[in-house]
Amino acid sequence: MNSFRLRQLVVACETQSSYAVLQDILGLGEPFHDPGVSEFGLHNAVFALGDQFLEIVVPVNDNAPAKRFIDRSGEGGYMAIFQTANIAAARNRIDGLGIRSVWNIDLDDIAATHLHPADLGGAIVSIDQAEPPESWRWGGKDWQNQSVPGSIRGASFTSPDPETLSRKWAAALGLEHSRTGSEFQLRWDAGNLTFVEGEADKLKQFHLTTPDPEQNFKRAEEAGLAVENDAVQFAGVSLKLASLDG
Repeated sequence: MNSFRLRQLVVACETQSSYAVLQDILGLGEPFHDPGVSEFGLHNAVFALGDQFLEIVVPVNDNAPAKRFIDRSGEGGYMAIFQTANIAAARNRIDGLGIRSVWNIDLDDIAATHLHPADLGGAIVSIDQAEPPESWRWGGKDWQNQSVPGSIRGASFTSPDPETLSRKWAAALGLEHSRTGSEFQLRWDAGNLTFVEGEADKLKQFHLTTPDPEQNFKRAEEAGLAVENDAVQFAGVSLKLASLDG
């Protein structure tokens, strides 16, 4: 288990019917519905992809932050959850940068800190430390039995100022920042984040692997979703698919 990794990506959707759509096109197992997210005015579905997770959150009251997010910019990428081996160091780094936290929890098996989205931009960030590292409370007790082969390799963001946005994320996550042409990157051992120019600060693309992307594309088209450039357009997010063996 790497000491730092992207463990979970989250989409905010308007209706719970989106759960079955994502499950079908990616061939996912049964989701975990976490009762704890009711604290945030949400209902959710968490799907295991390898030992990583895709989550859909659906607001169930008008005061939910996800409801304001959807009202403002439509369905789309909402949150990225990173796993660290040292959350104390991460919290000290965040405090030193003057980044506010909006939620903290310390349990026997996991500790987490959600960062204020206004202080970063693009999406809500959570930094979590799981004990043991291979566990993941947010996936539910049975996630290993519901997992299907695949992985999350990274994500892409758009921004009117991608360099500034990427440098904020690099500082918050403690990652090295680099540039290739007009694209900015943050990298770790098994993945990366990319930042490119766009109209708004948004989490726009998930980079996933599955055993059979062509089958996924076929299922997406049968569901009436657009497929282009090896990506499925789902709920305001582009799911860029590559072969697990590639």
